[in-house]
This record gives sequence, structure tokens and C-alpha cells, in this order.
Amino acid sequence: MKSKHVAVLMGGFSSERPVSLSSGKSCADALEAEGYHVTRIDVDRNVGSVLADLKPDVAFNALHGPFGEDGTIQGILEYLGIPYTHSGVLASALAMNKMQAKKIAKAAGVPVAESKIVNRFKVVDKHPMPAPYVVKPVAEGSSFGVVIVKEDRSHPPQIISSAEWRYGDEVMVERYVHGRELTCAVMGDVALGVCEIVPTGHAFYDYDSKYVPGGSKHEIPAKISLNIYQKIQTLALKAHQAIGCRGVSRSDFRYDDRHSENGEIIWLEVNTQPGMTPTSLVPEIAAQAGHSFGELLSWMVEDASCLR
Repeated sequence: MKSKHVAVLMGGFSSERPVSLSSGKSCADALEAEGYHVTRIDVDRNVGSVLADLKPDVAFNALHGPFGEDGTIQGILEYLGIPYTHSGVLASALAMNKMQAKKIAKAAGVPVAESKIVNRFKVVDKHPMPAPYVVKPVAEGSSFGVVIVKEDRSHPPQIISSAEWRYGDEVMVERYVHGRELTCAVMGDVALGVCEIVPTGHAFYDYDSKYVPGGSKHEIPAKISLNIYQKIQTLALKAHQAIGCRGVSRSDFRYDDRHSENGEIIWLEVNTQPGMTPTSLVPEIAAQAGHSFGELLSWMVEDASCLR
């Protein structure tokens, strides 16, 4: 039923606002090309009133980061009774909290790296775990605030305890996993292809690698053994289902094959609101699986519901 009125929610007020605006524009343009009636909403604090007046058939959630990805906007949409895309309130909140998501994934048999939550002011003078390790905000996306601490660092990175830090006082410290960056998208109950991300001129898959054209190279399908490929797909689907994700998600992994092909596979996190920009991974992975961008978005609109 392509006459559906779809409100594309974009922008918002998180650190990821620019990414969301790019995702939202791409999605709105493609949905219009598919024949949907589209209203573009740059989300602010009165979004509930805007949606109550607009009464769309579906809300396409193209928001990223806190408010849009953590269960908050999902709760507003549930209250208003507007069917929406992606994951529901609980799964969104769990996935946004990296430590809680890891606990659930681990309980489901998904391998994760050792980690702990620490107060950022308590890691000024002493390493919270043996280097190398990674410091991450507990609830941010797009690699904002991620700091890699290498073996040769004599003390923790001072940025974490400085006034410049904008990502909360609690941070997650996680064992650094050497190796290759792999990601796998899930669409409904199907794990799509596995992609290897090779940052170009960057130490890791940071913000610029993700969103600046040419910032990374995407190998789809990843050039890994069939056994590892299928194992990544299985783990991505297992994490998606254990956390209760709906619609489309994307799980990120590290694969250390320095010593053997079997190596070590570590699940890092699940992204319940994957980017939909021109350089984003999920549209590329879906295309490799035979789904055009318009077909992918149409599927998401038709999959939308409340009580997700």
C-alpha cells in the first residue's frame, strides 16, 4: 500500500545529528521514489505534539544516538499509537547501553571481550586494566569518544578526565582485540552478508572513516573462510534475537586471524539504528543480498508496528 503517509524522523539533538540528517534525507528521497507520501520531521523537543497533529501511518526512525536510539522516541511513538520502524523500547534501551547489551549477548553464547565500567575521574593515574584496551562512552554511537590505549602508553589518556569530555562520567573499559573489523546486518530473522571494513588512513573505524567519502573500504562479501563467514552470521542473528531487536540491525565484530584461520571472533555491539547515508554499510550489505535501497526501505515501512 504505497499510499501510506510516512513521517521520516531525522536530526534530533544528539552528537549524531549531522549523520541523522544525512540518513533521513537519503531515506525520505528513496521512499518518495517508491511512491510513499513522505513528511520530513527535524526532531526537537515538541516532536510528540508534531506527530499527534500529523497522524502519519508510519514513523520511519532515522534518528541516531540518545533520544532516537535509546528507547525514548520509541516510547513516545508507542504512547501515540504510531507504528514505527526498527527496534522497540526495551531492545533499543538495552542495545544503546553497551555493557547491558554485552551481558545479554554473552548469556546467549555470543563471545565478548572482558570489560568493566569505571568512573572517568578514577583512571587518571593508573590503567584500569592491562594495555592495550579501549575506552568507550557507555551510550554513544558513531565512535564518538572512543579512545584506544596501546601497550606503550605509560598512563591513561588524559582526555577522559578533562573538561572536554562530553560523554558522561561512567565509561566502559574493554580489552582491545587485534584483527579485522567485520560487520553483519540482520533483516527481520535473516542474517545478510558479512562486510569487512578497512579504514583508509585511520587507526580504526572512527567517525571520519564512517562518514567521509573514501574514509574506509568496504569488502562485501568479506574475504574470509566460509566457516568464519557463517559463524559471524549466526552470532549476529543470535545477538539480534537475544536483545529483542526488530526490523534491521547491524552487529560489529573483531576477528583476530593473526595466528590461525579459526582465530578469535569477538562481538562488540549491535546497532539498532544503522546509518542510511550514502557511505553507510547496511544499504551496501542489503544490495549485495539483492535488495535495492528502495526495496530495503519499503520492507522496513511495511514491517513497522507498535509493541515492538
